[in-house]
Amino acid sequence: MDFRCYCNRVAHVACLVVLLACCFASTGIAENKWPTWRGPNGNGTALEGKYPTSWDEKSGIRWRLPLSGRGASTPIVFRDRLVMTLGANEKNVVVAVDRDGKIAWQQTIGDERPGKHAKASGANSSAVTDGQSVFAYFKSGDLACLDQDGAILWKINIQSEYGEDSLWWDLGTSPILTDRCVIVTVMQTGPSFLIALDKQTGKEVWKADRWLDVREEANQSYSTPTLTEIEGSPAIVTLGADHVTAHRAKDGQLLWKLGGFNPKNDGYFRSISSPVVAGDIILCPYARGSTLTAVRSRTNLTDEQRLAWRVDFGSDVPTPAVHNGKLYLLSDKGTVTCMEPTSGEILWKENLPKSNKAYSSSPLIAGGNLYCTREDAVTFVLGGIDEGNPKLISQNDLEGFAVASPIAVDGRIYLRTYESLFCIE
Repeated sequence: MDFRCYCNRVAHVACLVVLLACCFASTGIAENKWPTWRGPNGNGTALEGKYPTSWDEKSGIRWRLPLSGRGASTPIVFRDRLVMTLGANEKNVVVAVDRDGKIAWQQTIGDERPGKHAKASGANSSAVTDGQSVFAYFKSGDLACLDQDGAILWKINIQSEYGEDSLWWDLGTSPILTDRCVIVTVMQTGPSFLIALDKQTGKEVWKADRWLDVREEANQSYSTPTLTEIEGSPAIVTLGADHVTAHRAKDGQLLWKLGGFNPKNDGYFRSISSPVVAGDIILCPYARGSTLTAVRSRTNLTDEQRLAWRVDFGSDVPTPAVHNGKLYLLSDKGTVTCMEPTSGEILWKENLPKSNKAYSSSPLIAGGNLYCTREDAVTFVLGGIDEGNPKLISQNDLEGFAVASPIAVDGRIYLRTYESLFCIE
């Protein structure tokens, strides 16, 4: 790589960090260690530090906390505590865990609506925090704001207020935060929309229509929106129903939309993997893992100008990670592809050890290494990713079933299975 190309990539990443910091500055999220399911920068990367790369059931585990119920949500960190959702005793439960592995508090938020799919639950959505409060959302439609001690500040049932869930399977989208609002997306067969509720009161601030009326299950999306900056203003990017859209965060105004993700009009292209931002490029996995599309985020572009590139491979469930100006895509079958986000150039590709088990967890980048957790709770660690020389450092086996994504905070890896929460150090 020549020096000019290297500088361009460094500047590209620096710009992204500044933009995300601007988006989150007034919420405190930029200072939080893991405030959302995809981490402090919303792209699957940890803050700087050294992290463990080898463990098993007998070594490297600082503590293991058995869980009292089923949940697929990725833990977040709220005021130095891990917070996650689960269903227990037919109730929706939010649990806060101290860094020593002890339960600090737990709160019940309505009645559980169990999952239909074997891999899912009624608590698939990850919580989100602004450092002052934590917000949790469940398949039942219950959304609540809690304080640092777990007390309920307000709660609302999205389905009671705005209409019943018509998803064929289990709610998967997680709430996101702007400076003023908590944002929930509803993309389903029938009325679909983004709803912004005041973080302090739970009252509606705005509601934006997102009904695109495509075929059958293609209307349905389990993906989580992402925040970015478009020409100086915070914006919400949402993927689903054969389109990617951008809405202004302040008032929900539609800035642009782009279709063409389903040229053969397949009626079953529901979406699970979420979009991820790399500078002014938005990466959109779609078509049940068959495509990856790069979209330019600027306004006032034609559809042809907005479409940067598209390739005929991708991921159905795992959401890609972005680090140091590179995109890391993990397929459901365990192929890792490193790409240049602006051009779509493939920099390298690595196949993880073969298995009949799939990947539902999204990849994590921490300490310069890439962590990929398979559904059987085996985590593969790849080193040398920045240098373009990927090497399998370790294969780390734990007992359990894992669909939540690993997180990395203060030199520790936290990994949730359906059975337990592990602290790896």
